[in-house]
Amino acid sequence: MAVKPVAVCIIVENLPVPQDRRVWQEARALTEVGHRVSIICPNGPGFQRSRETLEGIEIYRHGVREGSGPLGYLVEYTWALIVELFLALRIYARTGFRILQACNPPDTIFLIGAFFKLLGVRFIFDHHDLNPELYEVKFQRKDFFYRLVCLAERLTFRTADVAIATNSSYREVALGRGGISLERSFVVRSCPDLGRFQLQPAHLELKEGNKHLVVYLGVMGPQDGVDLLLLSIEHIVKDNSRHDTLFVLIGDGTERHPLKTAAKSRGLDSFVKFTGRLPDSEVGAYFSTADVGVAPDPKNAMNDKSTMNKILEYMGYGLPVVLYDLTEGRRSAGDAALYARPNDPIDFAEKVLTLLDSESLRRELGHRGRKRIEESFNWDTDKQVLLKAYETALKSRGV
Repeated sequence: MAVKPVAVCIIVENLPVPQDRRVWQEARALTEVGHRVSIICPNGPGFQRSRETLEGIEIYRHGVREGSGPLGYLVEYTWALIVELFLALRIYARTGFRILQACNPPDTIFLIGAFFKLLGVRFIFDHHDLNPELYEVKFQRKDFFYRLVCLAERLTFRTADVAIATNSSYREVALGRGGISLERSFVVRSCPDLGRFQLQPAHLELKEGNKHLVVYLGVMGPQDGVDLLLLSIEHIVKDNSRHDTLFVLIGDGTERHPLKTAAKSRGLDSFVKFTGRLPDSEVGAYFSTADVGVAPDPKNAMNDKSTMNKILEYMGYGLPVVLYDLTEGRRSAGDAALYARPNDPIDFAEKVLTLLDSESLRRELGHRGRKRIEESFNWDTDKQVLLKAYETALKSRGV
């Protein structure tokens, strides 16, 4: 028997909602079955309102003090934790929520979860990023702050009544170093909700007079490989004298401005366009027009185990994909992509050129990708797993 609907509080520190597609889809799925959902998240460009209700979901946004370096991130996350606790207390006074779901990074929200567990609230950990691996990739060391990150992850799993993983690799982490039991661990993938996709006719003006359009969507941080993508673009433009392709890089992050400067210094500014963050309708217009989607995330301890949402979104729009050969990347894209040798921007560029030179191959891979999303990465299926995770958390104390 399904449990009765309850009030839920979701905390996400990394992105504003509804821009965070995974969190927004989860919230909508919970609302559909009667749960009352409140979300605490940061504000961001286009999402500045501190309080609003969308589709019956109450959203509370707070300001962000972005940091850099280990000490800067510690200050940022401490500030966020204080604000999140204040807002969670405010929401609890209004709704008396019975479940608190924490979406990392960072792995500090367990402190709020531990407090509310004293009041009988169940704590669900939605595992978005491998933070120890992310720290190591960013800072190339295992120092005192690295050990703090590892401790925070262990305590997060120990506090969690249920853990949700984005893929099989993350579930293995939960079962292994997290110590989560099999029956309390669930895989809820970040599948595109095809019912929300707005497939559009091609907007040829977005190609700005070029024959081809290649798109990148995502964060632009040190670990995201956009610097490698610029090397690939340079090989395509200069070494192969290809001046018929516009590369549009959609998204933001700490590296966007340095990358834009690097593109200009290499003479690539006529071929590379940095748009910043865009609303979903404009992203859909680019995806409906593009010829290829690229995912230049390099192979490292984090990326090899992580599912890149952009790959699934490219496939949902019927775009062929080029990516480095990563374990979870291959599990996502299957036969709908071309795989470059890990961290080899020249081979990556050659794979892009292969697709640009073959309309039939682009069409075939795009068709495979769309079919794969429809048949294997279906949000209608995964949201049932999410609801099962909630039932497990609630039933564990007969809520």
